[in-house]
Amino acid sequence: MSTHSLNLWGVLSETKRIINAHSRHFLALSVLFLLPLSFSLIVYPSLAQSSSTLSYHRRSVFFFSRQEPGILPTDKSHLLLPIIYALFVLIFSLCATASITHSTFHGFYGRPVKFISSIKSVLFSFLPLIATLIATLIIAGLIVFAFGGFTALVFKGIALFGVEIDYDNVYLQGFVFLITALVVGLLIYLQVEWYLANVIVVVESRWGFSPLKRSSYLVKGMRRIAFAMILLFGILLGFLGALCSSLVPSADGISGGWVSWAFIFQTVVYTGFMTILMLYNVAANAVLFMYCKALHGELAFEIAEEFAHEYISLPFDDGKVPHVVYVV
Repeated sequence: MSTHSLNLWGVLSETKRIINAHSRHFLALSVLFLLPLSFSLIVYPSLAQSSSTLSYHRRSVFFFSRQEPGILPTDKSHLLLPIIYALFVLIFSLCATASITHSTFHGFYGRPVKFISSIKSVLFSFLPLIATLIATLIIAGLIVFAFGGFTALVFKGIALFGVEIDYDNVYLQGFVFLITALVVGLLIYLQVEWYLANVIVVVESRWGFSPLKRSSYLVKGMRRIAFAMILLFGILLGFLGALCSSLVPSADGISGGWVSWAFIFQTVVYTGFMTILMLYNVAANAVLFMYCKALHGELAFEIAEEFAHEYISLPFDDGKVPHVVYVV
């Protein structure tokens, strides 16, 4: 393992080293899990924009089909597409998190990284990741509910005193803005505290509230780096997402084949960049987890255990001092 400083650049450098050392392996995982996810982020806005059905031109762009639009979908179909897409994003995100985290963890130690082993980690970590996600949503929901309930009580209290509430009042708007800022700030703080939760689920086989508590402990002393990583990947992915939203074709804008080919080319380029960013995001989380363990003095003990089987202790009679012999 190469030596890096405990900073953002060190985390990214180590992440790049691990990915480059197992480029084919991570490419396979990216194509299997991240590429469909990235492609869906570009295609879904176009599908969702059509409230009734895709036009003839959009069918030719996405499905290369010349079949005329069929029966207009019912109201239930409008809800069906977002639900299916949300499940698709959830499943592929968790699968990518489990497999890439598992591979990065083993690559950090220099162990052999196997594709089958990474796929097996998805089977073992999928349900624990869902349980941890539910625990996170429960806490976040309780926080939002508590602040929302407090705000409602304030409004009720004002109404009980017979004061007419003017929603255009500057002080009232300032109060609402303050409550919103507190909620957002607290949720961001918790996101930093729980930044390593998914890695802990995969690596340490914990689930539920336990990974959240463990992450809060490990991230101490590295909160700035965790926050910087959230900002870095959040801004980059958000910027790419904004560019992708501009790719959504309109019915009037598609008048010839050259527009379709331009859309396909841009889709391929943006999908590739988004896939790479997602890969580095997940892998960097695992590397940050290892750096946090090193900061808390846990990594040295694990490395000693990792190579303990390569050492043999031979006791001798002179002073009963064990001599350590390295076995190649």
